[in-house]
Amino acid sequence: MLFDPRPKERREEIFDREKELEKILNGMNEYPISLIIGIRRVGKSSLLKVALNEYSGVGIYIDTRRLYSSGSGSISSATLVDEITRILLGKGRVGFLRGIKVEGVSFAGLHLKPRESSWIDVLDGLEQLGRKTGEKVVIAFDEAQYLRFFGSRGGKDFLAGVAYAYDSLPNVSFIFTGSEVGLLHDFVGIDDYSSPLYGRISEEVEIKPFSRELSEEFLRRGFEEVGLKVPEEEIILAVDSLDGIPGWLVEFGFNYWKKGSFKAAMEATMNRAKAMIKEELFELEKRSPRYALILKAISIGLSRWSQIKDYVEAKGGPVTNARLNSLLVNLEKMGWIKKEKGRYLMVDPVVEKVVRED
Repeated sequence: MLFDPRPKERREEIFDREKELEKILNGMNEYPISLIIGIRRVGKSSLLKVALNEYSGVGIYIDTRRLYSSGSGSISSATLVDEITRILLGKGRVGFLRGIKVEGVSFAGLHLKPRESSWIDVLDGLEQLGRKTGEKVVIAFDEAQYLRFFGSRGGKDFLAGVAYAYDSLPNVSFIFTGSEVGLLHDFVGIDDYSSPLYGRISEEVEIKPFSRELSEEFLRRGFEEVGLKVPEEEIILAVDSLDGIPGWLVEFGFNYWKKGSFKAAMEATMNRAKAMIKEELFELEKRSPRYALILKAISIGLSRWSQIKDYVEAKGGPVTNARLNSLLVNLEKMGWIKKEKGRYLMVDPVVEKVVRED
């Protein structure tokens, strides 16, 4: 169902993403490393899960935010090993290791306990699993920029393991998704000489918001699915407010279906958006309180560098030019803002509205 608010897991639940889905599946088969990039709530997780469900080999999905949260702001090798072992030995389709004995692998239920295993041990084990089953193993890390909190060296030890697998383990490959697109690129570091993955070949799939026409058609199809006849002007108004970001369109469609009116649906959607965005802003402010001031300035129309600087200094005290530039670049990398023709703009119109009205 198009208006199901949970991440999709089947191809028929996806709207107009056939090219992107095929590109992801091709990357899983042909490339040791694939990147799936796009702003928040654009549908990356759904496409990834659908691709993993259709993949002919062994697919392992890891929500890196979960690892980060369970580690209270850091990710240890033991936490990652535990998570992969839990998935491999779990119930149902993903219980890949049940009944399989692989010699010399340090997994729980085989030879060693997870806490005695390293990231490299896991990769070696997955390589042997691939040989045993005759299937390639793909490990997918959703919101992978959080892996920069792996270990004590900014994720370098994690990347060293990926580089080892790239060079030596042909049955193991990786997918990384990221909403903080610039941070993900910086972390993986394929173009960074200091990165363990420098110069490695990868596939990159960008998931973009829907066009206006597709956004309107998405809502029409969704309402048709649930048997609702919605006035065309209300569909147009919804897209005016929510743009082409599938996460917000789904939220609106689901709320309209359940509440029966445009006003109630839009109010519920914006209330949900406020709660989600405020939580994200809270995390952002922990990095620097000036991030919130910059976003506020841009949301009220202060789009020039000098205007933003004046606002930030008026509200938060002096800030050097270099520091302000650094903060703006970081917000671009994290997918909050974009720069067009010398002006800074918010990427997500719903975020812009929430920040402006807060």
